[in-house]
Amino acid sequence: KEGYNLKLIDITEANDALAQMVALFRVELRSYKGIVSRPNIQAGREEMEEYLAAGFPVFAAVMDGVYAGYVVCRVDSEVVWVESIFVKEEYRRQGVASALHAKAEELARSYGEDTVYNYVHPNNHRMIAFLRKRGYTVLNLIEIRKPYKGEKLTQTIPVGEHDFDY
Repeated sequence: KEGYNLKLIDITEANDALAQMVALFRVELRSYKGIVSRPNIQAGREEMEEYLAAGFPVFAAVMDGVYAGYVVCRVDSEVVWVESIFVKEEYRRQGVASALHAKAEELARSYGEDTVYNYVHPNNHRMIAFLRKRGYTVLNLIEIRKPYKGEKLTQTIPVGEHDFDY
């Protein structure tokens, strides 16, 4: 059923379905840090409105008339970054993320670029596997910070010849 009745649409204004997906995306991201939270639909709407006000290209995947996922791209000096990509649980493994990411790649090609840059949380193993399957393998940016007050770091992640607490 991959791609069954799937269509991509350009988003020009926030709506409840998008706000809910952004809120679910934020819940999922927090879960990678061991934080349990509930979706904040109002914050999701505000975030989507900020993306649109800033001129970020946003595309939604619709399956059988229902919003299944979205991708937000940021274009910086003709370089396309995937700010966020999310697919609702019930639509995963049906080609939705592939279609959305392909749309971001199409946008990059329109600027004469041959790659999309992706921010990925190190614990987001599904996204890392997804990107590897699409041919993405180069790590070229590391975010380093001091631990937050009271933060409990439980892992060490090797990057090259360096080990980082995580």
